[in-house]
Amino acid sequence: MKSLGAEQAGPVLPELIAATEQSLPRQANALARARAFAEPLIAGETLATGENTLAHADAVASILKAMGGSEAMQAASYLVYACQHLNKPQEVIAKAFGESYATLAVETTKLVRIQQQTRDAGEAGRLLDDPKAQTEIVRKMLLAFSRDLRVVMLRLASRLQTLRWHAAGKTSAPPSVAREALNVFAPLANRLGIWQLKWEMEDLAFRFLEPDTYKLVARLLDEKRAEREEYVEQLRARLERELDAQGIKASVFGRPKHIYSIVKKMRGKSLDFDQVFDIRALRVIVPDVKDCYAALSWVHQQFTPVEDEFDDYIAKPKPNGYQSLHTVVREASGKAVEIQIRTRAMHEHAEHGVAAHWAYKEAGAKGYAGVSASGEYDAKIAVLRQLLAWERDLAGTARGLFEDRIYVLTPDAAIVELPQGATPVDFAYSVHTNLGHRCRGARVDGAMVPLNTPLQNGQTVEIVTVKEGGPSRDWLNAELGFLASNRAKAKVRAWFNEQIKHETMARGREAVEKLLQREGKTSIKLDELASRLGFKSADDLFAVVGKDEYSLRHIEALLRPAEAPAPQEEVLLKKARHPDRVPKGGVLVVGVDSLMTQLAKCCKPAPPDAIGGFVTRGKGVSIHRRDCSNFRELAARNAERVIEVEWGVTGGEAGVVYPVDVAIEAADRQGLLRDISEVFAKEKMNVIGVQTQSVKGSAWMTFTVETSDSARVAKVLNLVADVPGVRWAKRR
Repeated sequence: MKSLGAEQAGPVLPELIAATEQSLPRQANALARARAFAEPLIAGETLATGENTLAHADAVASILKAMGGSEAMQAASYLVYACQHLNKPQEVIAKAFGESYATLAVETTKLVRIQQQTRDAGEAGRLLDDPKAQTEIVRKMLLAFSRDLRVVMLRLASRLQTLRWHAAGKTSAPPSVAREALNVFAPLANRLGIWQLKWEMEDLAFRFLEPDTYKLVARLLDEKRAEREEYVEQLRARLERELDAQGIKASVFGRPKHIYSIVKKMRGKSLDFDQVFDIRALRVIVPDVKDCYAALSWVHQQFTPVEDEFDDYIAKPKPNGYQSLHTVVREASGKAVEIQIRTRAMHEHAEHGVAAHWAYKEAGAKGYAGVSASGEYDAKIAVLRQLLAWERDLAGTARGLFEDRIYVLTPDAAIVELPQGATPVDFAYSVHTNLGHRCRGARVDGAMVPLNTPLQNGQTVEIVTVKEGGPSRDWLNAELGFLASNRAKAKVRAWFNEQIKHETMARGREAVEKLLQREGKTSIKLDELASRLGFKSADDLFAVVGKDEYSLRHIEALLRPAEAPAPQEEVLLKKARHPDRVPKGGVLVVGVDSLMTQLAKCCKPAPPDAIGGFVTRGKGVSIHRRDCSNFRELAARNAERVIEVEWGVTGGEAGVVYPVDVAIEAADRQGLLRDISEVFAKEKMNVIGVQTQSVKGSAWMTFTVETSDSARVAKVLNLVADVPGVRWAKRR
């Protein structure tokens, strides 16, 4: 079995390397400096496996070099282990090497810790049979990888080295380590196109998980290795020679066989070892697509094709972009041979993954001539999409566990996790609350789409915004499908609640300031006024005034000091009154005759309201409604000046009317004032005054009407409340 060594240091994932290492600052002797920095910290330390930490870091750096990583990338392998011994790793490493190195080390350390915790729990028996818990680590890995693509390279290299160390020492790797390598890391390497690493990791992990099966297949391969290799070489030379004679410039190679892939095929198709076709396998590389089909035609003419063993992945590529022609044929002796036919570009993609495909496209047929800035970006997007595909591959083994969420990309190639069914509006709020508020349009993979379009895994989303603005109330309408995320819905509701709060406070502030102007008290500081009224701040006062939960009469009472109690000799004596005499205003003072009375302007009582009297200085008796907050406050301060009063006989007679204030709140619209006025007119209730105010779609109105019976006002207000748009109507 071949290892990934320095002799294979070809362009493995060149675009991924370029896309990740553009963020690593070029430093002289970065590798040597990083090793010297880490050595005092980790030289005498061993990992959980028993391997020396410094030796492990040396090996990881060597693997990264074989994968095409520069000295800067290799240097990071030491810093990952060093940062575990630092109190403030981000700060210390950033000062010594730069912020980018520090971020990589810290992100990788976090992921290593999470994986170790998961494995520890699994070995304790809690997670071995829990696919949901196992897939949770995959989700965390995916998000860690998306934040820094370099973490992918480091974790793959580190896991391969762990397996190699166990193999070299002939010790058994922990089942959780081997299982994670086989089920998580190898599929990841497969998706990213690091095929040599994938094959080696699969074979090593399988060796530890099923040692008996591994040894059996290895022995079967070794039994006739020389005979098989001689046969394959003769067939290879014949194909290359005869294709050239047909005018097809082809390079033909024998394909190495990997134990785990052979076992998978035997189990997947219920085959014996001798029935596995690709034990003898060839690969044909030709210049272009038409030569692929020409070579296939010649092969099928010279050999007998095996039925149902032909796949055209050129016409219908695999999901990860893989393209090739696969066929199995039998030559004259009856031996089956698998043959793969592809172009050079297809081969580069198959060997080095999607990132290599981008590099080949950028550089053309000349090979990897360099990587442009746009190529780096394209590579990053492509690799991130392969990470998403890797997660979906694993989801297939735990159906339903990943189905409740999707992953999409920002224009800067960052992964955003969203619930299934999420829309561009959900995406915008996930990125930033302000971006969501200002969202007005969206491009998905470059095309404009409606804002309620459900997003799919791997799409790139760009939000079109305005400079200022807020969300639409339509976004909260579940039937329109603008939002799927509870978090985004909460942010939209919070915005509207904040707007209502601002409008309420503005209305309250205006009312308080008008009162102060009317009373000639504009010099009073608002915060001081609020404090004297028992509020923590002026805004708290404005809020309750704006919501009509606090009467301005409280402020008036504070601004108008209570009159001093009258001297004892000035206290009015109760006299017997003549039963036939009724004072002006239709109000009788119980037990007192000929007292002047006046209706209080703060509450404007009218029959048959429950009323009470308060003896004023020089203005007679002021008549209040019993539920008037101003009256209750006066009574609390000067209880001896409260007297009993009642409506006289004329209080309810026709011809005697009383002014009453009613307050109305409604959604502002054209014709609102007209519609409400028509209700009063139809009910023959005279309107003698109207005040209106409109703020951002809401209207507040105060009508002063004349009535001889307050009970009738209540009936009319019920009719007003039925007017379209009216939220409430009540007496002031």
